[in-house]
Amino acid sequence: MRMIQGLTSEEILKESQDVLQTNGEWELAGISVAPSTLTLDEGGYSEIKYYIILRRRPVLYVVNLLIPSCFLITVDLFSFLLPPQTVDRSSFKMTLILGYTVFLLIMNDLLPVTGETTPLINVFFSISLALMVASLLETVLITNIQCSSSQYNAVPRWLSVLVLRYLAVVVFLPRKKKNNQITVFLNPSLIAKNFSNTDISAIQLQPVFGDTPPVNPPPEPALDELRKLSRDLLAIRLQVDKHFQGSETSQEWQMIGIVIDRLLFGLYIVFIAVSFITIICLWSNHYAA
Repeated sequence: MRMIQGLTSEEILKESQDVLQTNGEWELAGISVAPSTLTLDEGGYSEIKYYIILRRRPVLYVVNLLIPSCFLITVDLFSFLLPPQTVDRSSFKMTLILGYTVFLLIMNDLLPVTGETTPLINVFFSISLALMVASLLETVLITNIQCSSSQYNAVPRWLSVLVLRYLAVVVFLPRKKKNNQITVFLNPSLIAKNFSNTDISAIQLQPVFGDTPPVNPPPEPALDELRKLSRDLLAIRLQVDKHFQGSETSQEWQMIGIVIDRLLFGLYIVFIAVSFITIICLWSNHYAA
């Protein structure tokens, strides 16, 4: 720095900016001159006080810290588009959190150190990590609803009305119509019963038309095998229908999970936008001041 007596603060600042050499992190923002008189017992002395204002250059922190953090937050945001039924979304989010934690540990030396106040960039990193953790907890909740819906009891009436009737409209997700497809099959027991009644009626009517004594019809092994095969095929069909279509309760729980996932995704976007806009406004005001 170059300070020459008799120059104004603006001239000293201009001269100092021409000769000042730094490591790139700091820049000279301003210099103010305050002349005063020091009074002692022996007499008065004139003194000049120079107030030097230094400011950190934001480019280093924006390139090395803020932009990578925004990239990770963006990836975590788009991870909500992964279907929780087929993709293990929680493992993906856990990997993001671990990667972000390692990133903060590596870049810890670049963070500004102050004694009295907490830097705004540290608040930004804390909010970003808290958002990632909240996203992981939401994923755990949705995955539990989607994968364990068959073990739950019936959905309460108030929850079904609140989520499927009102919240589904808010998130622009119309409720799916119930499937009216019905599996039609023959009841083997009913057929056997009708067949037995028919045989009995025929046997009871035989003495009326003749003197031949009633004779029991011989058993037919092929008919018994066909009845057993029909029951087995029917059981297989019902199991397949239950596996692919699911019960009504399971489908309702899964629909509730989809609506809650969409709602929390929207709230996540709103909270990220509000947090980032607030931090940018505070940073701009602080930088301008």
